Amino acid sequence: MIAIGPAMASQPAWLKAATIVVGTFILEDVATVLSAIAARAGEVSIPLALGALYFGVAVGDMGLYGLGAAGARWPFLKRFLTLPKRERTQDWFSTNVIRVVAISRFVPGARLPLYTACGFFRAPFLPFAMTAVLATLVWTTCLFLLAMRVGGWLLAHQGGWRWAGLAGFVLCIVVVGRLIARLQTVSQ
Repeated sequence: MIAIGPAMASQPAWLKAATIVVGTFILEDVATVLSAIAARAGEVSIPLALGALYFGVAVGDMGLYGLGAAGARWPFLKRFLTLPKRERTQDWFSTNVIRVVAISRFVPGARLPLYTACGFFRAPFLPFAMTAVLATLVWTTCLFLLAMRVGGWLLAHQGGWRWAGLAGFVLCIVVVGRLIARLQTVSQ
């Protein structure tokens, strides 16, 4: 979401949905939190927000798989990918695609390298896509509901400071995700 307020509430539904979808391509967890807060404030309907989130995240996940598959075909793109170093990696990804996708949905910083690796090593697309969609439904719904609860409390109880509280909540989501991703990178 670009803005939460009366300006957003007056926008057509398709523009709200498009804004949410684009937001998921930039920072999906932040887009989820902001969409939930906007839904709690009555500026966007819950079904519209969740539908746009599910669509945007799923399309982004398939895009990461496609980026990996393109990197396998075109050496120029391969240098931009972060791929695991492991013997027989293609067989391993093919055998473990459901587990890899399901677990990486819940581990901040894991989706980009693992989803592109699934595409690069030609893990079966249908199990990848089905697992990505199901994991997205679970994760996005849980984060959305949590953000609605916290955002609703901040909107109702923090008076003039509510926007600072909301900004702090969003910043916390971003920082925790980045910290976990950095710890994963250091441990590898």
